Amino acid sequence: MSQDSIIADPALAPEGERKIGWVAQHAPVMNAVYERFLSDGRLRGRRIAMAIHLEAKTAYLALLFARAGAEVTVTGSNPLSTQDDVCAALAARGVRVYATHDPTEEEFEGYLLRTIETAPELIVDDGAELVSRLVRMRPDLVDGVVGASEETTTGIIKLRAMTEEGVLPFPVLAANDARCKHLFDNRYGTGHSALVSLLAATNLFISGKTVVVMGFGWVGRGLARYAHGLGARVVVCEADPVKLLEAHAEGYEVMNSLRAAEEGDVFLTGTGNLKVLRAEHFERMKDGAILANAGHYDHEFDLAALKEMAVTEREARRNVTEYELPDGRRLHVLARGRLVNIAAGDGHPVEIMDLTFSVQALCAHYLAGDASRLEPGLRPIPPEIDEYVARTKLSTLGVEPERLTEEQIAYQRSWR
Repeated sequence: MSQDSIIADPALAPEGERKIGWVAQHAPVMNAVYERFLSDGRLRGRRIAMAIHLEAKTAYLALLFARAGAEVTVTGSNPLSTQDDVCAALAARGVRVYATHDPTEEEFEGYLLRTIETAPELIVDDGAELVSRLVRMRPDLVDGVVGASEETTTGIIKLRAMTEEGVLPFPVLAANDARCKHLFDNRYGTGHSALVSLLAATNLFISGKTVVVMGFGWVGRGLARYAHGLGARVVVCEADPVKLLEAHAEGYEVMNSLRAAEEGDVFLTGTGNLKVLRAEHFERMKDGAILANAGHYDHEFDLAALKEMAVTEREARRNVTEYELPDGRRLHVLARGRLVNIAAGDGHPVEIMDLTFSVQALCAHYLAGDASRLEPGLRPIPPEIDEYVARTKLSTLGVEPERLTEEQIAYQRSWR
């Protein structure tokens, strides 16, 4: 067992092992990536730091890195998404872990800083939690970083700002922008897991309810699709006029968020921005309205304003906080406004994360050998990573993509 790990309870390891074993059975692409790439010795002896939702699928990626010979340190990217049994299983396997479920803010920050202090060469990040802190707080360790990869839309926003300011001193691959990541993980993964978690947390029937989706990026598209599929009336609110028009063309109702606040039974946020639901929205919401966040941070709702407005606050169910307003209306916030699909559930399906973490594994492998070719700053992933992941997944389904004829290839390259 990793001797300096900080975990809740080593005795929980057997249950964590069971979860990880289930992932291993349903992750054919990750297994193929290990056999073809990670096992070649390129990662042997490399220090890899990971800040990501600490559950079984993430654990399996960490274990593949460790099996490839890397020195791996992991921490959580969200206080409520860490699963203590999975952490115990990782620590028992020799992976250094700094994470517990529902830590204090000070503990959570401490775990992130401890992870940075291992002087990583390669970083797998979520929300730019490690990269931003390393640049701000430990510039002395920057020169040792070969490169990083970023998992989320929220992190990409931060890293793009850092690149534009010229303060990102090493290359970061935009794993979130890989087609095999955002087209599947952000859309189908979030849509599926957020709705599953919402239904499990509330034990309510969503068919016939009005579901307001805040944002129509890839996450919002998935939320709207799955809510509609479950029989809900879907309303979309979006600041980008083109995306809002797209939502209209998809058949969803579109409207201003203040009007939607009066009509919604369930509100789902996934914008990557802050305070998209505020006091002016809470004032208009129906008694019993449910608020669930599928964005990275818990600030998509202005919870401070809601707490100030409320006369009572209580736990109505596990993962459901009820706020009673002065006029008697009750608003219900799921998972304290944290990422609902992982704070109140197990996150995306294994088959979806098999694609995402195959992208992340290949990013780390690429950086370990080719980072010297990359300029500092946010960088796109090599297109061959997407193609390999997609082709490998299709092969497990017994599907072969079409092959263009020489005539077709020549036609596509001609302008005459």
